[in-house]
Amino acid sequence: MTETISLKPVGQTGLQVTSMGLGAAPLGKIDRVIDTKTGVDIIHYALDHGVRFIDTAPLYGGGESERRIGIALAGIPRDSYVLATKVGRLITPEGEIVYNFSRDGVLQSIEDSLKRLRLDRIDILHIHDPDNHYRQALDEAYPTLADLRSQGVIKAVGSGMNQWQMLADFARNADFNCFLLAGRYSLLEQTSLDMLKLCQEKGIGIFLGGVYNSGILARGPRPGAQYNYQDPPPAILERVKRIEAVCNLHGVPLNVAAIQFARVHPAVTSIVIGAESAAEVAANIQALSFPIPSQLWVDLRAAGLLEEKAPAPAGRN
Repeated sequence: MTETISLKPVGQTGLQVTSMGLGAAPLGKIDRVIDTKTGVDIIHYALDHGVRFIDTAPLYGGGESERRIGIALAGIPRDSYVLATKVGRLITPEGEIVYNFSRDGVLQSIEDSLKRLRLDRIDILHIHDPDNHYRQALDEAYPTLADLRSQGVIKAVGSGMNQWQMLADFARNADFNCFLLAGRYSLLEQTSLDMLKLCQEKGIGIFLGGVYNSGILARGPRPGAQYNYQDPPPAILERVKRIEAVCNLHGVPLNVAAIQFARVHPAVTSIVIGAESAAEVAANIQALSFPIPSQLWVDLRAAGLLEEKAPAPAGRN
């Protein structure tokens, strides 16, 4: 581990993950500049520099993300990293991706993922975006994963979503160990504070994805910047401009403020950040130790750009 990347427990499972994880969705972007070698280089760089928690899913590139991870992890000691993937999608022989949260579907998804990953076990399994499949996710997918957990086949059961409301409901109605919450707790948006408090009370670990809100907090309000996987509306652009102006006043890059803000909430176990190159992984790691004056957070709050109850980093005076 580095000074800025530590090990943190995942709920009450006994499992520990690094406080920064690698989001492997970009590794599935086969229509972009990421080829297999680049994907492997990204993973190796992350592992070599203390990021030893990897999150992927069958959905990412129709299994391509998992396949590239499998290539990259060949020969690397299995206990030296933690791997999370997801269930809820099956890839047909024709390459079509279909929703399936049934018991049989979950078991088939796990079997297929293990083949693509070239592994004999997965540490964390998330129910993936069950927005329109609530009952089947809770009545079939969850019990299947809970059975595997009780048998020691997996170590943690979670769910990964872009909304917090259903995750809060899951927290109240089943024994989840962790959630991957994407985009709903960030420097731009802190709508999920009540859900994070609930998870703290129940001992559910939170992995934060989307801490850049699909890129706008990394690139700033520039042409081509994305918010929630699409072009940002004017109100979002204006808010990011205001946040960036405060950051500029204090000499702090916007992406640095975004990373350091997201990671300090006490409910957060790990921030999971995607990368399209080893250089981006390096930049994310470096952002963890960039000095930020405490006045930046004071100014953001005074401007109404941070929720009053949202904790901010201590910063320097």
